Amino acid sequence: MSPPTRCPDMSSVSLDEVDRGVLFELQRDARNTTISEIAEEVDVSPSTVRNRIDRLENEGVIEGYYPKINYERAAFPLHVLFVCSAPAEERAGLAREALEVHGVVDVREMLTSMRNLFIEAVATDTRDLTAITNELTGLGFQVESSEIITKHHTRPWAHFEFDDHDE
Repeated sequence: MSPPTRCPDMSSVSLDEVDRGVLFELQRDARNTTISEIAEEVDVSPSTVRNRIDRLENEGVIEGYYPKINYERAAFPLHVLFVCSAPAEERAGLAREALEVHGVVDVREMLTSMRNLFIEAVATDTRDLTAITNELTGLGFQVESSEIITKHHTRPWAHFEFDDHDE
């Protein structure tokens, strides 16, 4: 197996090949993949996988498990990404405030001077969308653009894919 990797950031966690394989399998489908199936994929015992998951959760590598929601099928046909700007010194506080806006489901802070917050929201109609926009601007955001999200595609990060070089 490959040696554990360590990022230069002192707060990072060392991950070995088994950790990366467990993370890859969880990213693929955490809800429908059993501990035994992960163990088989990464060639360790189920108890090792359970221990690794517990450690990765405790160390903050795994922050949670979230459903992927089709908002349109859930009667929220408008799924929008607001690209906003906020003063750098206020960005973190405004990001937390944005999460309190009815309809906002995700906020991402960017390391840029402009267009430094991406705010994802869902709405039932243009009236909802207008209310969300007004509330965001009332908090102090400059809404640079709003884009309707039609699809969201993800995949596990390939760096985590298990590769047993010892075979």
